[in-house]
Amino acid sequence: MNNPWNNRRPSARPPRATPLPREAAATPPAGRGGNDELRLFGVNAVVAVFNARPQAIRKLYLLEAQIPRLQPLLKWCVANRVGYRVVEDGDLNKLAGTTHHEGIVADVLRAPVLPLEQWLQQLPEGPALALWLDGVGNPHNLGAILRSAAHFGVSALLLPADSALGISGAAARVAEGGAEAVPLVRLPGDVEALAQLRGAGFGLAATLVEDGENVFNATLPQRLVYVMGAEREGMDRGLARQCDLSVSIPGSGAVESLNVAAATAVLLAQWARAR
Repeated sequence: MNNPWNNRRPSARPPRATPLPREAAATPPAGRGGNDELRLFGVNAVVAVFNARPQAIRKLYLLEAQIPRLQPLLKWCVANRVGYRVVEDGDLNKLAGTTHHEGIVADVLRAPVLPLEQWLQQLPEGPALALWLDGVGNPHNLGAILRSAAHFGVSALLLPADSALGISGAAARVAEGGAEAVPLVRLPGDVEALAQLRGAGFGLAATLVEDGENVFNATLPQRLVYVMGAEREGMDRGLARQCDLSVSIPGSGAVESLNVAAATAVLLAQWARAR
């Protein structure tokens, strides 16, 4: 099937959707839309929202050079009276707060974060893999984790009850579309979360830098939650003791450990290989 996003044939600029005022193109990221809206940048991040939740798109800003590539999105904006504006590179730098915008910025509604009980009710039977992010906070690591999670078919990212972690523009860009493929789920307190997950047939694996079973030799359950720790401190040891098994990634010892995003990719690949 042809991918419409790869359609680069010369085309006249499509009719403008509801126009945005010029000053909107110079508005910095702060103070927009409240917590319900998110400013995305990067082609794959924006296209993923268009493919999954087009009704979430509120405003669009792009370079003229991106018009041929983004024809389906622009035509949808025209048909649905969603405002877009062709702007200069400097305007996008201000809107995104970075030069890494790839020629497009969009304001979109955030996807809802599901309660654990609701997610479990919707989850199909059979093998499933989820990631419990215990203290992960760096948006670039979150984005890289989401990209790997989408690649390996992870069912959800589980966020502790007190976690402020969420999708940011930077995380979504690094995720390259993965932020739309993997839902975020809010956990209750640890005790209740553990009980609900085990009740749904999940085993929990603490991921430790050392002292865990070699993950390449471990028997991993069909339904598994990897508990991933913070970038520097690792996962909470009290929570680790409540898990069903502990695993570590063996290495040469030349460095202390892998970055949490790199470790996640290795762990996901090992679970997928066993399936």
